[in-house]
Amino acid sequence: GALVIAILSSPAVLIIRVFHVPKIYSLLAVRLVLGCVILTTLRLFRVEVKRKFGRHVEAFFVVLTAIQFHVLFYSTRPLPNILALALVNLAYSFWFKGNYLRTLQALIVAAVVFRCDMILLLGTIGAALLLSRSFSLMEAIKCCISTALLCIGFTVLVDSIMWQRILWPEFEVFWFNSVLNRSSEWGTHSIHWYFTSALPRSMLVAYPLCLVGALLDRRIVPYVLPVTLFVVLYSKLPHKELRFIIAAVPMLNVSASLAANRLYNNRKKSGWNFLYVLMLGAFLASLGYSAVSFMASYSNYPGGHALKALHEADSSMKEKVLHIDVLTAMSGVSRFCENEYPWRY
Repeated sequence: GALVIAILSSPAVLIIRVFHVPKIYSLLAVRLVLGCVILTTLRLFRVEVKRKFGRHVEAFFVVLTAIQFHVLFYSTRPLPNILALALVNLAYSFWFKGNYLRTLQALIVAAVVFRCDMILLLGTIGAALLLSRSFSLMEAIKCCISTALLCIGFTVLVDSIMWQRILWPEFEVFWFNSVLNRSSEWGTHSIHWYFTSALPRSMLVAYPLCLVGALLDRRIVPYVLPVTLFVVLYSKLPHKELRFIIAAVPMLNVSASLAANRLYNNRKKSGWNFLYVLMLGAFLASLGYSAVSFMASYSNYPGGHALKALHEADSSMKEKVLHIDVLTAMSGVSRFCENEYPWRY
């Protein structure tokens, strides 16, 4: 993932280096490229939403996604979960299109190369497709084995060169998190945390709407059920973070869009008009929450601000050696923040 994003952003980064522009702008270039990749895959999914459910549902899908802070916040963050999200969005679009084997293939690449826990989503969606007789068991086995072997070979080759030892990164992650169950060393949450905290905060008005959408339109149930089951299975892991289940949000947003569309279509009927006004108010409240979250996150990098202030305060050409401690590195300082000589880090 890092290799692909680096290749795509290399022309902009080369220009930045040639003109001796501060290195921090390389970070902006990289994150803009990553954001464009995620938004492109979301657009492919949006096109399939329009084809399957109509333009009004598509419009509500766009609006709901745009007013959710966390999806767009994470879309430009270089994390394995976000690289996997691009492939999950592709898988969703193949799923809606009826290209079921391609759906499996996209999820296998996500699980083998980027984020091993996507195997849970692969399992739930794969089981749903098998039960609906979308393909035979033998077809699924052949597709999964051939794709997995190809991906394992590729990731071992590339990552072994990068890490300078024989390595399949996602297998090590799987072993540490699932077999040794040591991820809890980074903190734990209650089993219901995803449903009572993470999803409500990330989806906002779409959270209650997605439940209503599944009740009002049965067409979405075969899609929402496996995705919800993915979150349920993931809830058994004690260590929880929103980014672990961020891949579920786009599909749940489709269900919410169906509910919003039903309210919109019936807005002139008695009783429905009050619910429609209530929904519009909830849209505005969600937008307000996202604006506050944006301002809070913007001020959440004291280490980065401190390093910038230090660079500006000391402009002498005498060589300076700066130690970056753990807390600083966790709060905004990265290699992208470094200056050239006379600074050493």
